[in-house]
Amino acid sequence: MHQDTTTESPATALGAVAIITNRRGELLLHLRDDLPGIAWPDHWSVLGGGCDPGEAPAATIVRELDEEAGLAVDDLTELFEIRDEHGSGQMITFFAASWDGDESALPLAEGVKLQFLAPEDLEIRTIPPFIRDGINRYLATRPS
Repeated sequence: MHQDTTTESPATALGAVAIITNRRGELLLHLRDDLPGIAWPDHWSVLGGGCDPGEAPAATIVRELDEEAGLAVDDLTELFEIRDEHGSGQMITFFAASWDGDESALPLAEGVKLQFLAPEDLEIRTIPPFIRDGINRYLATRPS
């Protein structure tokens, strides 16, 4: 008698975030709510979130930008993946885009605020390690 010993391992949860810059080279950051039970409360991050079942990261980031900030960008470029080892455990796909609007006019649906910040101002911000790694990786490949 043959016994099936293969087991399905649970699929890795996926997410997507966007590094959005303006023409001055500033990055759009999102101050997260300080609520129990959410990943990285009271941290500065980039906009994004988890993929719904069967949803591709590219579709997720478009949905999340709209849901969180009413933001639509035309030039989303997929960059790389980084795992959120110390938070959600998700494999996060990073995207990049540019947008030159007024962040204070965006209809923020969650979190405390959105703000464009110069890269040199990020050092003093509390940012999740995987987000900081992604931002640094992005900045290292950007033309000066």
